Amino acid sequence: MLSYFIRRFLLIIPTFIGITFLCFTVTRFVPGGPVEQAVLRFQQAAAQEGEGGAGSMGSLDKRGQISEEMMQKLKEIYGFDKPFYIAYARWLWRVMHFDLGVSDTYSRPVWDLIKEKFPVSIWFGLTGFLLSYSICIPLGVWKAVKHGSLFDTLSSVFVFIAYSVPGWTAGVLLLMLLGGGSFWNVLPLGGIESTTITHDSILVGYLLEGGKVSDLPAEIRSQHPNLKDDQYINSNHPAFQHLPLDRRARLATGSHADLTGFGRFLDKAKHMILPVFCYVLGMFASMTVLMKNSLMENLGQDYVRTAFAKGLSEKTVIFKHALRNSLIPIATGLGHMLSLILAGSYLIEKVFNIKGFGLLGYESLIARDYPVTLGILVIGSLLKLFGNIFSDILYCIIDPRIRFS
Repeated sequence: MLSYFIRRFLLIIPTFIGITFLCFTVTRFVPGGPVEQAVLRFQQAAAQEGEGGAGSMGSLDKRGQISEEMMQKLKEIYGFDKPFYIAYARWLWRVMHFDLGVSDTYSRPVWDLIKEKFPVSIWFGLTGFLLSYSICIPLGVWKAVKHGSLFDTLSSVFVFIAYSVPGWTAGVLLLMLLGGGSFWNVLPLGGIESTTITHDSILVGYLLEGGKVSDLPAEIRSQHPNLKDDQYINSNHPAFQHLPLDRRARLATGSHADLTGFGRFLDKAKHMILPVFCYVLGMFASMTVLMKNSLMENLGQDYVRTAFAKGLSEKTVIFKHALRNSLIPIATGLGHMLSLILAGSYLIEKVFNIKGFGLLGYESLIARDYPVTLGILVIGSLLKLFGNIFSDILYCIIDPRIRFS
């Protein structure tokens, strides 16, 4: 079995090279890349300058096309001046040294952008994953026990409706229903925290004590030049202690940073309800049906009939014997926790404007920001490859009958 996993780890290398080479090649030949977009921006800027823009117009020929010299410079800037296989070899060499390049859109290292977005996507993905397991496993068990009953029929209708509706589509409908669109305004439209808390918000009672900057002594205001006189600060600001006692009061409005610890928790929880529901919806149907079918299959095995013949209670047979074996295909899915940050988050994060890993990938694809797109591809493909191996390891641990020799 050790040799099997050694081979699996070694296979990661050619698989990773195949995935990245194919996608890298596509970025070199698909139209509308960064060079074409840079040319379009340059032509638009030159057209706006008109006859007065002699400096820019000098790089255009009589037909208004960019000169060959300028085109070559743009290709060098974006790395398109070499054959695609040489460019790929150079890119792969940088990746092996943990250098994913610099974003064309943000002009920042790709690593820095990805590290900023990781915590947000992991938090949403992990929450959705845990909720889906905690809901779908008991529901699947109960459906198997009550197979053919009214509860099983009605829950199956709901399960298959959920299966037919994509998570991001459900998100749009829920925002219209609960986000203040056409019906009720009970949940925020998106984001991960409130930017403005008004007097009619339920969070206004959790605002911190604060005061106006203009009430601070002049020498204290000079120490904080970024503060404006008409601005308010909360009790967490270092200058708050210098406010006169009679000028301190609970803030009437504010933002997420002005809330107490429990208030910030409630604010984030409100913003998580709809996105996490859409995450769970994507795994809800398949997980529930898998749990039900797996348990029903085990309930028909000989060892279950033997257990009943020995006089064991139904509860003991189901939960102590059949359920343990039925959890094997469910538990092996834990290996894919490594790829939670990519769990259908592209469109869900776009719908709810969540500044996470998925939205970064979506915007990079739209803007043809290939360094970021390829950087996300590197992270995503490695997580998938290692997650599959981890699933096999869990399968061996859970089921001793499995041998990969």
